[in-house]
Amino acid sequence: MCGIVGYTGVMETAPILIEGLSRLEYRGYDSAGIAVVSPGNGGPAIEIIKARGRLQALREMTDNGRAVRGTCGIGHTRWATHGEPSVVNAHPHFSKDKKIAVVHNGIIENYKDLKEWLGKKGFEFISETDTEVVAHLLDYYYKGNPLEAICKMLGRVRGSYALGILFQDFPDKIYAVRKDSPLIIGTSDQGNFIASDVPAILKYTKTVCYVDDMDIVELSTDHIRFFNTDQEEIQKEFKTVQWDAKAAEKEGFEHFMLKEIYEQPKAVADTISPRIKDGNVVLDELEMTEEDIKKISRIQMVACGSAYHVCMCGKYILEQMAKIPVDVDLASEFRYRQPILGDNTLVIVISQSGETADSLAALREAKKLGHKVLAIVNVVGSSIAREADSVLYTWAGPEISVATTKAYSTQLAAIYLIALLFGRTREVINQEDYKKYVAELGRLPEKIQRILDEKERIQWLANKFSHAKDVFFIGRGLDYAISMEGSLKLKEISYIHSEAYAAGELKHGTISLIENGVLVIGVATQPELFEKEISNLVEVRSRGASVLGLTLYGNYAMEDIADFTIYVPKTEDYFTTSLAVIPLQLLAYYISVARGLDVDKPRNLAKSVTVE
Repeated sequence: MCGIVGYTGVMETAPILIEGLSRLEYRGYDSAGIAVVSPGNGGPAIEIIKARGRLQALREMTDNGRAVRGTCGIGHTRWATHGEPSVVNAHPHFSKDKKIAVVHNGIIENYKDLKEWLGKKGFEFISETDTEVVAHLLDYYYKGNPLEAICKMLGRVRGSYALGILFQDFPDKIYAVRKDSPLIIGTSDQGNFIASDVPAILKYTKTVCYVDDMDIVELSTDHIRFFNTDQEEIQKEFKTVQWDAKAAEKEGFEHFMLKEIYEQPKAVADTISPRIKDGNVVLDELEMTEEDIKKISRIQMVACGSAYHVCMCGKYILEQMAKIPVDVDLASEFRYRQPILGDNTLVIVISQSGETADSLAALREAKKLGHKVLAIVNVVGSSIAREADSVLYTWAGPEISVATTKAYSTQLAAIYLIALLFGRTREVINQEDYKKYVAELGRLPEKIQRILDEKERIQWLANKFSHAKDVFFIGRGLDYAISMEGSLKLKEISYIHSEAYAAGELKHGTISLIENGVLVIGVATQPELFEKEISNLVEVRSRGASVLGLTLYGNYAMEDIADFTIYVPKTEDYFTTSLAVIPLQLLAYYISVARGLDVDKPRNLAKSVTVE
């Protein structure tokens, strides 16, 4: 959620911090600030500059960082959890004597108790944040040894955190530590970095280390040292990020979301192609033998947001193709319902970032219960990837827009691969059908591109419906699962009230909301359910709703019922989700643009939700 960046080296740090923070804007924020150790006639001092609102305000205050001198500093974009958005509540936060500065991503759960205890020790608080507690705790414990103070502070705080810390007494050093919130370290010939995510530092280095929970890091201009909480030095491995720096740029597109929609043919191909060899699905990364796959009695899928909608699709696909019972849970509910999973249950956790707090907690709960966990993630080296028993990377590249598109599509592609492998291994898919499915899987990127090439009608429809107040998406089976994602896309970036319903449920209450002026989007791509879906669309139209139909080429009966129709190419029934979602993404995008909204930064939302 919040974004952290830090740099110490031979270059001026403030421009680097502001540049890095701009790369983290997608995470969502309401204020921003930097702390720089500035050289002064009386010796080095920490200077903090903060601003409410968009990063542009901080840019103007600092002349893009050029007005702030110093080669060591930390920066932050804040997404409010404690206290309203304001300059006072913005990070970084000072200690009492202003010799320690802190930025923080996460939540200190016991901050009230610590605040009361520190108040009795004479510490005064100027903000409403939980983070200021950390600054004062460090001040209380600091006796000249930063590492010792950090370890004692860690012994007092509970919650999730990624911390960047400056000590005025050590003007060229940054200290960092994490627990349950993402943090990476980068290194280059010109200095060293901390960041919440790779895009923040990709311009300067591709050599990174993913910090583990309770690792403490000391960075200076020319060295990086890692310690455990016993203050013992430990060794860590650095990796090379494969993303090109241009992957985190708009490259001529008006918004990252549109760019990422157009990247889907390549992203889906990158997920599928390397895993099809000689006409067979090969997933060595699952680390599962044929016997392991045959022994699976049940699959439990867990995720949040759009990844949860992938799980809903996965339930239909895996149950039908592999004949394995599948349950789906929201990660935020999974561990609190005391799940009973049974023997030989495979748990699949899906997350784009690999840092989603609720999904990570669900993974840990599943492992505590003794179950094998397979993760489907995009970010190599992320927490979920490291803690899962096996991981299937989607290789979608960086996704910057808050509203996910290519991550969703590549997660779906990963599900198809798993379903085909499991179905064939368990001998519930015959060889003829298997070869047909594998061949069609390879054609999906081309068919996605065809939809993108014919976007003009969707643009026209978006302009027509941009003033809608209430939209209902309906579908049956897989079409219901894809309707959930279409509805989420629309509401999260256009702020139009939108709901998704299984079409057969309309008569059980929801149809009372259908009246003149309501838009109903009917998704109907499943042949055996097409006629039933048409009947439901007749019902809503007779009650005054406008109807937009989404179906396959050839299903021209839709035009007898719908006011407007969008067609997608035919494919295997199981794979239509990958095609049907594209017009829904485009529709949401163009409606948001027509309404003059900030597509990549929807209000109140963050890209990576790293707190509960």
